Amino acid sequence: MKRIFDIRTIIGGLFGLYGIILTVAGLFTGSSDLDKAQGIRINLWTGLAMLAVSAIFLVWVAVRPPKSPSPDA
Repeated sequence: MKRIFDIRTIIGGLFGLYGIILTVAGLFTGSSDLDKAQGIRINLWTGLAMLAVSAIFLVWVAVRPPKSPSPDA
């Protein structure tokens, strides 16, 4: 089966990559950074949200894959 370019895959992959980076950074946040953010692990929560958005995009591609153009076109 011939694969065609789909921007949803790229967007999902980038959200996933940056989500992983932010989640790991949020897990290892120092106390001085937590004080600046009023005790909220903002990198952790943002990273988890980005991973959720990534999952939505990648599931969307799997459920509704792009159609290949017909050879006549």
